[in-house]
Amino acid sequence: MELLKQVVPKASRVAVLYNPADRSNVLVLKQLQESAPSLALTLQPLEVREPREFEGAFLAMSRERAHAMFGTPGVLTFEHKKVLVDLAAKRRIPAMWGHRQFVDAGGLMSYAVNVYDQIQQTAVYVDKILKGAKPADLPVEQPTKFELVINLKTAKALGLTIPPSLLARADQVIE
Repeated sequence: MELLKQVVPKASRVAVLYNPADRSNVLVLKQLQESAPSLALTLQPLEVREPREFEGAFLAMSRERAHAMFGTPGVLTFEHKKVLVDLAAKRRIPAMWGHRQFVDAGGLMSYAVNVYDQIQQTAVYVDKILKGAKPADLPVEQPTKFELVINLKTAKALGLTIPPSLLARADQVIE
């Protein structure tokens, strides 16, 4: 949320697109709700359980005058990333996404776990298990690499200027 606030400094109302049936989405929403007050943000949680609810969620964002949006990562949103990115563009809502693939599809920005690093770490664990390690004896590891990806073409289309300090921090800038 802090990065989104840097891109849209006047934002005070941020819509959060999430699937309440996805436990990880509920946890992300809770974390966002905890951090929002320190950034002077009011959140507008918008539930989407299936694709036919997307348009209504974006209508609600416009009606409630959301200044920006955060799209939680999950199977539902990931499967329909192009539709969601296009809806955000159509409504001219600066959106931060939970996967870099949304930015590759034309979204504004993402700050997320590097999925490929997670897959590689999973392969290391599988190798250890196949060699006889007991899964219960292996430590739980948290992701260690997060990527900031920014799409300058989308920023320009939205009339946004990305701060140079944020561009310097980005792992990838799509032009």
